[in-house]
Amino acid sequence: QVQLVESGGGLVQAGASLRLSCAASGRTFSTYAMGWFRQAPGKERDVVAAINWSGTGTYYADSVKGRFTVSRDNAKSAVYLQMNSLEPEDTAVYYCAMFFSGTYYPLDAVDYWGQGTLVTVSS
Repeated sequence: QVQLVESGGGLVQAGASLRLSCAASGRTFSTYAMGWFRQAPGKERDVVAAINWSGTGTYYADSVKGRFTVSRDNAKSAVYLQMNSLEPEDTAVYYCAMFFSGTYYPLDAVDYWGQGTLVTVSS
């Protein structure tokens, strides 16, 4: 049984930083690509960032490039999302995701989801 547990969400002011963490269990973590998605109220869930199995390849949505950084620690079975210069538009529930394979393409090939953590950015 694969479990993905996110942590690190909260309420911050615009311009602040947050670091989200996702702890994985139940599968050989280092074999799979991981990603972060978000869903704002009334909107679809969209990919924010993704990282391949080894950490050597990453993807970012245009809206977060230069502000967010995805990383992973295979020894700890964890993936992280460092979010800097947060904007009110970043307010959403953020979901950790495990892909079907070691690559994150196609970006909708998610096998497992976490339960989500809420990030609220006030202006």
